[in-house]
Amino acid sequence: MFDLNGKVVLLTGASGGIGTSIAKKMKKQGAKLILSGTRQNILESLSLELGDDTKTIVTDLSSKEGIAKLAQEAEACFGQIDVLINNAGITADNLFLRMKDEDWDNVININLSASMRLTRQIIKGMLKRKFGRIIFISSIVGYTGNPGQTNYSASKSALVGLTKSIALEVAARGITCNLIAPGFISTPMTDKLSDEQKNRIIVNIPVNRLGRVEDISSGCVFLSSNEASFITGTTLHINGGMSMI
Repeated sequence: MFDLNGKVVLLTGASGGIGTSIAKKMKKQGAKLILSGTRQNILESLSLELGDDTKTIVTDLSSKEGIAKLAQEAEACFGQIDVLINNAGITADNLFLRMKDEDWDNVININLSASMRLTRQIIKGMLKRKFGRIIFISSIVGYTGNPGQTNYSASKSALVGLTKSIALEVAARGITCNLIAPGFISTPMTDKLSDEQKNRIIVNIPVNRLGRVEDISSGCVFLSSNEASFITGTTLHINGGMSMI
């Protein structure tokens, strides 16, 4: 079940906590991996840990040239891309009235525009082969909003419309396009929170805990598999019941 043996996966944001978990879970299911991120030392360490059929590409997703180069180099690694997971993202939090145009533009560019541009490049090969799995990583705040994160929430919310529109265009060609919206996940970022801050979050989560990175990577494996071939244009909410959308 959920066999990905021989499938080629391109994963952005692979040097982060969720990205690392996705890479490990995909590898366990037999996938060949192309890991993209900004931190070369983490990518190389992860590649060594995962072993054969794992490639790394350090990428600047803020530039159109960097995205085009990533797509070209990734397809050259194993000859094709079967699964694209757009996981890279950034934050630049501030209250709306204090938010700088630069912070708005940077977050929208990386979280939304870069994902669109990379998908537009990679989907060409998928259309030719009549097979593909595209996954965008959104966030619970793309549906609920969050004070101090208007730019981040807007970027993640916009992925919903992008996902549905792409799905409608390519469904007949054997390509699915879906979205995963994580809730509050335990990562190095949340580890910096005090116990009091964590407890204020957990009290609003019905399952009474923060999510684990494995919760998200398991969702990626499922949506990448043949078992999910009849699922497209939808959002998989993984938030412990915090928002039952």
